Amino acid sequence: MGLLVIFIQKVIGQGIGILYGALGEILTEKSGNLNLGIPGMMYMGGIAGLIGAFLYENSASAPNGLVGMLISFLCAFLCAAFGGLIYSILTITLKANQNVTGLALTTFGVGFGNFFGGSLSKLAGGVGQISVAVTGQAFKTPIPGLSKLGLLGQALFSYGFMTYLGIALAIALALFLNKTRKGLNLRAVGESPATADAAGIHVTAYKYLATCIGGGLSGLGGLYFVMEYSGGTWTNNGFGDRGWLAIALVIFALWKPVGAIWGSLLFGGLYILYLYIPGLSRGSQEIFKALPYVVTIIVLIISSLRKKREHQPPESLGQAYFREER
Repeated sequence: MGLLVIFIQKVIGQGIGILYGALGEILTEKSGNLNLGIPGMMYMGGIAGLIGAFLYENSASAPNGLVGMLISFLCAFLCAAFGGLIYSILTITLKANQNVTGLALTTFGVGFGNFFGGSLSKLAGGVGQISVAVTGQAFKTPIPGLSKLGLLGQALFSYGFMTYLGIALAIALALFLNKTRKGLNLRAVGESPATADAAGIHVTAYKYLATCIGGGLSGLGGLYFVMEYSGGTWTNNGFGDRGWLAIALVIFALWKPVGAIWGSLLFGGLYILYLYIPGLSRGSQEIFKALPYVVTIIVLIISSLRKKREHQPPESLGQAYFREER
């Protein structure tokens, strides 16, 4: 039972950061924008949150964890949202190719994170010396009382607030997209921007807001890995391919936020499953790491064969909208 609890904790720890990235991409894609820059924006959010907390802790005589948490949270969201703004200007206003722009933004974001992470290391005294222990501990603080409820408490309630915030955001996003007028307008923009425009919906505004807010949400995934998962430390290229897993999760969840919750846990489990299987060779380990992508491809094939409209991406996904052509 102890090993099972540890496995559940590791699965949730891996999955929640991927969930944030997927939620940001779902919101973006519902507007018709295909943002492959999510991995880069996760790096931007992670390093921005760490820098904010680092500067605060080194300037305060008695740093407060809650203040550091708020500063890092805002820095992460705003920096990643700025990445979404860059993407929006290039693809919505300047009509640049969305695939190329997203890939370029990923390259930029990873370089941005690694550059400032290395700079921060030198400022802190050398590689590996970055530490925002006070803020990191505030992020990792579990729910008082509930985490003491034996194995159940350890398995479900021993995480910081960002774990539960991610689940709450998924539910809130689902309600927003399906139950509110603004959410339905956003979905209309993603399906047919020309029709939405003719109905009086401000297509450009919806696309900009969805992409920027979606970028901010993905940046919180980077903050989660830095603060709650890693305890307030930075490692260059430390996110691995989790950003790409977040994009794959969007397809696996069929563009449904609640489905992304269960999908993130499945992806988190598959991502670390090889660690719990003894005797695997290095090659076999790499095969196990690829399982989330294999599962995504299978789901994509099945959903394509069934041809159910609710299982398909937004109709205008990846296409630039030219108002004069409607």
